[in-house]
Amino acid sequence: MSAGLNHVDVMMLGSMRALVAEQLAQHFTFHPSPDAAEQEAFFDAVGPRIRGLATGGHKRVDGALMDRLPRLEVIANFGVGYDTVDAAEAGRRGIVVTNTPDVLTEEVADLAVALMLAAIRQLPQADRYLREGKWLERPFPLTATLRGRKVGILGLGRIGRAIARRLEAFGLEIAYHGRSPQSDAPYHYYPTLAGMAHDVHVLMAVAPGGAGTKHIVNAEVLKALGPDGVLVNVGRGSVVDEQALIAALKAGTILTAGLDVFEDEPRVPPELIALDNVVLLPHVGSGSHHTRDAMGQLVVDNLVSWFSGKGPLTPVAETPWRNPT
Repeated sequence: MSAGLNHVDVMMLGSMRALVAEQLAQHFTFHPSPDAAEQEAFFDAVGPRIRGLATGGHKRVDGALMDRLPRLEVIANFGVGYDTVDAAEAGRRGIVVTNTPDVLTEEVADLAVALMLAAIRQLPQADRYLREGKWLERPFPLTATLRGRKVGILGLGRIGRAIARRLEAFGLEIAYHGRSPQSDAPYHYYPTLAGMAHDVHVLMAVAPGGAGTKHIVNAEVLKALGPDGVLVNVGRGSVVDEQALIAALKAGTILTAGLDVFEDEPRVPPELIALDNVVLLPHVGSGSHHTRDAMGQLVVDNLVSWFSGKGPLTPVAETPWRNPT
């Protein structure tokens, strides 16, 4: 154990990479996530001692959970998105929340471009066509193309910019929409999402979740994108109105979509699964051993840094940190 930290009680909520549990056990008095049947007893007996929380997956960290952990000082979230953590409530209680930015940027950007290509060129469909022996009968039908398309990025943050850099290599025109224009961005800014959707051929959603972005990609935006339009979402499932998207795909309002995230993960609407003009992935944007290990390491490093008196490494906007010294 790290000198001076072995007396600090830290728990893990949900499952994460093995290195997270292993290193937390090396540094702290570590408590793994309790089973459902043991939760009440755990929170009654151990909850009052917990000062650090490592959380990931789909576990909700809200005020009710914080009430069960009265000494909680820091919540280290596994992932750049942290909409399952009530960060505003944590801030009101003086609890710092951290996430794992940067370490997954390139991986997710790679996946976003691959998903766009898979949707436009129908790569999963072509794979199934070959496996089913249909190529023996006739060639696979011609597909749409990436050539000549303009891409609009919803959310030009770290990942959005990494995607844009990759798209530049494809020779594509790029635009973006967000809360405000960015002075250092070399791309055209659209003040409205519907306006951008009308002018682009691919809408790449990289926006975070939360009340401010819920269903921002709605029926109006999809209609503006048009019958040759492509939607790719690698941000958060809540950003897209799934029922409106299903209707748009069925009616040919848009051409196709590539989705790595969904509103009620891991449950995906059967109507979406039944459609052939959409590519669906089980939220694997950062899903490589390399990147998930880097994310797990940052979770651990945030907790070690905090309890070593150095402050958090990557605090979120709702709980900014200024070293009191």
